[in-house]
Amino acid sequence: MIHYSRAAILAADKSFRRDFVNTLTGYKSLNLIGTKSVEGTSNLAPFSQVIHVGASPPLIGILFRPHTVERHTLENILSTACFTLNHVTADFYKQAHHCSARWDRSEFEGVGLEEEYLADFSAPFVKISPLKVACQLEEVQKIACNDTELVIGSVQHVFVQENAVGIDGAISLATLGTVAVSGLDDYYTGVRLARLQYAKADQPVKEQ
Repeated sequence: MIHYSRAAILAADKSFRRDFVNTLTGYKSLNLIGTKSVEGTSNLAPFSQVIHVGASPPLIGILFRPHTVERHTLENILSTACFTLNHVTADFYKQAHHCSARWDRSEFEGVGLEEEYLADFSAPFVKISPLKVACQLEEVQKIACNDTELVIGSVQHVFVQENAVGIDGAISLATLGTVAVSGLDDYYTGVRLARLQYAKADQPVKEQ
């Protein structure tokens, strides 16, 4: 096993350090975040730093890098207070990745993904996505140790492929074909091992 100290990580080449640290946390969810500027230009960007914050009320968080350069997604969320999350599948993961390029027009147009508007929500959804979430901005928390910003949105609407929702409410990501990402550019499809019962001490772990 190779040992990397903090000093060694900080001394490493910038691109090595970026990819190394980005993969330490393992597979992450991949979402396309849809926003629209106050001028009416739609924007679409891939994000892997999306987390569950709470269920009652339903809250989702997105971690943004320091706002030291132009960041259209963050700026649109701050100015319009709404955004969408759209799961990515193997059918369009390359287009999703291409959204990270610096486009001089809407990423929807640039990569050939169709916008969709549902439930009178002003931010655009990705039509082909099998799970779409509309969120309203609730608060922004600045993380002092590295100047990143945690944007917290409240879930307003969810549109999901019907056969993917279990009777207990759990959504099958395998049924949806949701893609995961490691680091910034290494994409995976999930293979279900098992769903396990609630764990109790001194009792064997059982499958549901």
